[in-house]
Order: sequence, then C-alpha cells, then structure tokens
Amino acid sequence: MTAFQTLPLKPALLASVETLGYTGMTPVQAHSLPPLLAGRDVIAQAQTGSGKTAAFGLGLLQALDADTIRLQALVLCPTRELADQVSKAIRKLAANIPNVKLLTLCGGMPLGPQLASLAHDPHIVVGTPGRVQEHLKRGSLHGGGIKVLVLDEADRMLDMGFSDAIDDIVSRIAKHHQTLLFSATYPEAIRAASKRLQSDPVEVTVEAPATAEAAIEQRFIEVEPAHKLDALAQLLAGERGQQTLVFCNMRRDVDAVAQELDRRGFSALPLHGDMEQRDRDEVLVRFANHSCAILVATDVAARGLDIAALPLVLSYDIAHDPDTHTHRIGRTGRAGQAGMAITLCTPRERPKAANIEEMQGAPLPWRPLKLAPPRGKTLNLAPMKTVVIDAGRQDKLRPGDILGALTGDAGLDAKDIGKIDVFATRAYVAITRALANKALERLRAGKIKGRNFRVRSLD
Repeated sequence: MTAFQTLPLKPALLASVETLGYTGMTPVQAHSLPPLLAGRDVIAQAQTGSGKTAAFGLGLLQALDADTIRLQALVLCPTRELADQVSKAIRKLAANIPNVKLLTLCGGMPLGPQLASLAHDPHIVVGTPGRVQEHLKRGSLHGGGIKVLVLDEADRMLDMGFSDAIDDIVSRIAKHHQTLLFSATYPEAIRAASKRLQSDPVEVTVEAPATAEAAIEQRFIEVEPAHKLDALAQLLAGERGQQTLVFCNMRRDVDAVAQELDRRGFSALPLHGDMEQRDRDEVLVRFANHSCAILVATDVAARGLDIAALPLVLSYDIAHDPDTHTHRIGRTGRAGQAGMAITLCTPRERPKAANIEEMQGAPLPWRPLKLAPPRGKTLNLAPMKTVVIDAGRQDKLRPGDILGALTGDAGLDAKDIGKIDVFATRAYVAITRALANKALERLRAGKIKGRNFRVRSLD
C-alpha cells in the first residue's frame, strides 16, 4: 500500500488523512491522485466503496484557495443521498483548513434557504445537476471561478437523463477547469461524454480485487413469474434477521414487493425516486440503523446507500445489463466480509442471464429452489426501532445531547442505543426494539438539553 505522505499534499490534508485513519491509498487513489494533483483531467472507473470520494476530495481541496471567497469546486452527483454522503466526506477531509464553506444543493428541497445560503459564495458546491443548473441560470450561483468539476457516478447521471443539464452547466462555468469523471461502468455514452467534456484525460481502471470477488457467493434461481413472490419470501425467511437489499427494475414493482413482504410479516420498506425526499431520507436512516431489515429499491435509489456490511443482495428482477448486475452484487461482500448475491430469473429473462455469463466468462451458478407450501404470517422484525425527535442542527442539537438524555434521565444502557442521525430540523435514534417504548415515554416526560421537543416513533 502506498502512503499518502508520498504525495505533494498540503500538511492540513495529510493531517486529516491521519485523523481519519487512512493507512494507505486504495488502488483508485494510488492511480488517480498523482495525475489529479498535477492538474490533469481524469476518467476513472471505480465502484462505490473504492475510495474514489477521498481521491477527488483531496484533489479539489489541494487546488482550493480558502482565502479567496468564490466558488472554486463543483461536484455533481445523481441523487441527493449520494450528494449528502460526498459532502460529509469532503467536510471531514477539509477539517484542518479554516473557513472552508461547502454547500449541498439538491432538488426536492426548498429553494429559499438555498438562496439565503448563496448570499455569500461558497468555496465548494456538491449537488444534483437539475438544481445546480437552476442556480446557475438564476445567477444565484457564480461559476466563473471554478477550477475543478467532478462528475461522480457519471453513468447513473446519464441513465437518469441529465446529459443536457450537465452540458448546460459546463457552458456556464469557467472555460478552463479540470474535469474529473468517475463512473462504475464505461458504456459508450460515458466515453462520448469524456470526449466532449475532457481534455487529454488520464484513464484509470481499477479491477475489483480477486479477494472481494471470492467473498461473494452468487446463486441464480429460475422461477416462474407467478411464483416469484413466494420464492422471494421463502429465501428471505431463510435469512431471518439479515439485512437484505432487494432490487427491482421498475418503481411500481418496488412498491408492490415491499407491500407484499410487509403483509407477510417482514420488516420491509420501499425506496425509489418517486417518493418525497423526506420519506427517502427516513427509509435510508431506518435501513442503516437496523430498524428495517429489508430494503426494496431501484438501482438509482440504492446509489445513495452506504452500508459497509450487507450480508445479502437479492435481485427480484434480473438486471437489464451485466454492468448493473456487477454493481448490485458489489453491494455485498465488502471489506473482506462474506456476502451472498441471489438473482431470480424467469424463463423470459434467460437472454439477460446469458449476457452476464458472457461478461463473467464462466458458467452461472444455477441452484434449484423447491417451493414450500405458503405459510401463515411470519413475524420477522428488525432488531431496532427508530425514535424521531423534532429538533436538529438548527436547534444546536448534537448526537451527544441525545445520548446523554437517553442514558441519563431515560435510564437506558449505551449498548441499547444504536446509530444517531441528526439532520437540519430533526434527529433519528435507533433503540433496541424491546426498550423503544420505554425510551419514548421517558423522553416525552423529560428534557433534552434542558428543552422539551416533540418525540415519536417511526414504526
């Protein structure tokens, strides 16, 4: 592993890298950072979890002049969830550089507060193409000083129809800037975008390490369309309590499958782009904090999901193309953990399976599934329950304040309190399911940080 100290990084960035515990560069960082720091355009193929955010984050922070108050770096992401994730990562890397202003600008959020935040230019903007384009058109965002443009998960942005918006954004920012393009796949549309937007880019392709591939066990199961839901329920019942990500190709199927699983007693929630942003936020929080066991999602919606140890990924529909299939199964078996990827395939979907087989260069591991007679409702509850506090960062509420209230007046043990997420106007805390009602009563009766807030359960 190559050390970050071998790079010409600012001392403040090296200090952040050390604080964050990065022991050495990942392959994508080792290959992309030297040309990136030299000011070259870079096109990099890298999966989620490969360390690409730190690569472009360090690059844009190295080029940043914090004393000059103007927009200098723009990062475009396909979804708000991913934009939030990227913003958090860059803020951590910038922790030792004083007065860096970063704004997250995404659609689905009120325009007013964003316009107020833009009264003074930020140094860095992370956002979705539609909303960034809107601000540039309005003149509330000034792109003339941009030195670095990053297109993160560019393949998904093109899939979502953002190509024209990206071209328009590029026409409205500084003519001479560095363009960094990161994509999980290299379809023809990405190569065309690179030719259009980049100048003599350095191409970086990082193959998934063989150890990671070996950690994922794949299974393909042929099933008749009429029996798909029964097969899904049977497979999930066999993995009782395991966090599972179920992929559907269509948004309407996401809702139908999640509802049917819920009816059968599984702790399942849907996630897709037609949902209100707040509902999507809450679903992601509940899945990440283990108060929902099964997440049924489209490929695009799942891009904002950052779960380190996901034991099972299940494709209810076979992916449209081999690259998407590879991206799905890469969600499990991370960081050396064992993972399982199961794909249901109807007879009509066999040609898609053949395409995957061709790309993998090896026969697919088909497994028979003997369907058992349907059983009654099986209760398959998640281990945690989410409690919502109607207060957040705007009320100067921090995770430590919530933890203190729960372990103090509410009398809970710290081991019974899970992940705490604090947003602008609300906070979510995961509590061991058996103790959640007790915690709710105590929080309602007591105070947090000396104040009374509305507290409720999400289940």
